[in-house]
Amino acid sequence: DPATGDPLAAPHTYLSDFQPDTEVAVFTDYRAMIDSGLVDAVNDFTSLYMHHLVGQYALDAGKHLLVQKPLAVTVKAGQLLVDLAAQKGLTLGIFENVRQSERVRAAHWVIREGLLGAPQMAVMGSVGGLWSPDKIVAETPWRHRKVEGGGGGAIDIGVHAMHLVRYVMGPIHSVQAAVRTFEPVRRHRDAAGNKTQTVDANVDDTYFATVNFENGAIGQLLWSWGAHGEALGIPGTPAFYGANGSIRGAAVVLDDGTNSTTTALFDSQADAATKAAFYPHGFKDPYAIQQYDWLQAIEQGSQPETDGNVGLEDLAAAFAIIESSHLGRAVTLEEMLTGKVAAYQQEINEHYGL
Repeated sequence: DPATGDPLAAPHTYLSDFQPDTEVAVFTDYRAMIDSGLVDAVNDFTSLYMHHLVGQYALDAGKHLLVQKPLAVTVKAGQLLVDLAAQKGLTLGIFENVRQSERVRAAHWVIREGLLGAPQMAVMGSVGGLWSPDKIVAETPWRHRKVEGGGGGAIDIGVHAMHLVRYVMGPIHSVQAAVRTFEPVRRHRDAAGNKTQTVDANVDDTYFATVNFENGAIGQLLWSWGAHGEALGIPGTPAFYGANGSIRGAAVVLDDGTNSTTTALFDSQADAATKAAFYPHGFKDPYAIQQYDWLQAIEQGSQPETDGNVGLEDLAAAFAIIESSHLGRAVTLEEMLTGKVAAYQQEINEHYGL
């Protein structure tokens, strides 16, 4: 049902709908596609455990690369892609469309311009919802298996959350978190409610994380798709607080009496150059902006706004949720990026020979 927000209910779109003059080549092996000579760049929307395999093959073949979030199945696998792209002089982007939504762009701008004052606090998250308490998420069993999904919600959703707060609040210093697997078996049911598939889950379905930012701000991030009963959405989130006021959702309330919205302030006060940078050619669709930015970077021999390093830092911050819970202490982003902390990920790295 599209009304539920289920992405699987979205209508199919075919290349022939908007490129009827181009014959579509279909491959069942990514290596054959890359070796065919028909492509100059690869847009990788495969399952997470394939990202570093497809990416390494594409970059080795001299193809520019755009990877769906998360960047890779471990931080080490993501670092491999970042290093290889730099070595080959190729464009590497991460498809993280959270940044390009109008509210997030505007919240970033409001804080960047100092309207909120020094950043102090961020809150975002929810408990329960579409896949709770025990549905197979998006009908993709791999999301519940460690060596295929890396982690559970901490990775699949956590990279979105970490990307958003890093973009709006600033760089992350450390993360202290707890994860749980409350539903060790996930199930798919048919329309009549009969179980048709089960999968053993060995990754998290719930996380609560405290984020410490380099500028002294703190954040509370939480998520669960393992909750029974009524779902909890925190009204007004994502919320950001500063020394001069707050952003709750899109609402801005400042100590000077300002009562507006992030988008209204951006539209009335941002300069033309900023508007053009945020919305090239007037594009407002986040997916269009992501694709355009990547293609323009290829043309210019540069990197997109959300480049491989952005994706790697998002991934490191998300894995910090799990590693922190595993160790029972806060872990720094530096520890994650250097590989000093990787105990949870070791099994995955060994599985892929990384």
